[in-house]
Amino acid sequence: MAVTDLTATSAPGSGAPGVLRRTFRAPRARVGLAVLVLVVLAAVLGPVLSRWDPFTSDVTAFGRPPTALHWFGTDSSGRDLYVRTLVGLRTSLAVGLVAGPLSTLIAAVVGAVGGYLGGRVDRVVVWGIDLALVLPSFYLLVLLAPTAGRAGWFAVALAIALLGWMVMARLVRAQARSLRRRDFVTAARFLGVPTGAVLRRHVLPHLASLLVVDATLGVAAAVLTEATLGWVGLGLGPPAVSLGTLLAAGSASAVTRPWLFWFPAGLLVVTVLATSLVGDALRDALDPTTGTAGE
Repeated sequence: MAVTDLTATSAPGSGAPGVLRRTFRAPRARVGLAVLVLVVLAAVLGPVLSRWDPFTSDVTAFGRPPTALHWFGTDSSGRDLYVRTLVGLRTSLAVGLVAGPLSTLIAAVVGAVGGYLGGRVDRVVVWGIDLALVLPSFYLLVLLAPTAGRAGWFAVALAIALLGWMVMARLVRAQARSLRRRDFVTAARFLGVPTGAVLRRHVLPHLASLLVVDATLGVAAAVLTEATLGWVGLGLGPPAVSLGTLLAAGSASAVTRPWLFWFPAGLLVVTVLATSLVGDALRDALDPTTGTAGE
């Protein structure tokens, strides 16, 4: 028998098609995915199809409420809030789509290497994870955010990812320690399969459910983190636009000019909620112990 065939026999429907069927059998998953697709399309196509530029002022409309000409109204400088909100959504989604999977990737590599190799390597990994967990991640992010914000959205995403991988790394390490004692992993090691190949072919695939769910929910968490940083004035610097910077600009006039705050805030809530719904449905579909997949 080839080494690549030494993995445990999968349960019926455990492949990607089966997982997708179980995931989208749940109404919340279908609703979440539909909303998420609309949000992404709006972020990508909305600014392109608009007649307004996010940085150009309409000198005839300063601080106007929503109208047929300016669907979300304008800010005090006469800039169209509709196009600025969609541009901000695009930036926030970009941060989430980079930070969430990158954080999961770091956790997967660190945890799998430590748990599989064991010994001194594992002790160093555990020490590093524990040290990172002791550090106040949020306050470190607050300290890094102004510098990262001036560098651009990718730097903000990188900062969020580098400070959010530790808990998942501990879970991956525990699972990898358990998998290294499984017969198919022992057989692969006995036959001389390189360590990297064992991790790639036999260990990480068995952690796919854990990692997929973490990456999905990590996107929502990163979008919310970026918005929080922007709201308190520690996010992206001008002229960059994100949901966080729009919330910060509109919060002071949330009562007198509510459209400046509530349109970006509503879009943020919808985006995070839709992503979380998909992530929760994926978790139930990939976790055989829940017994609720598809409900």
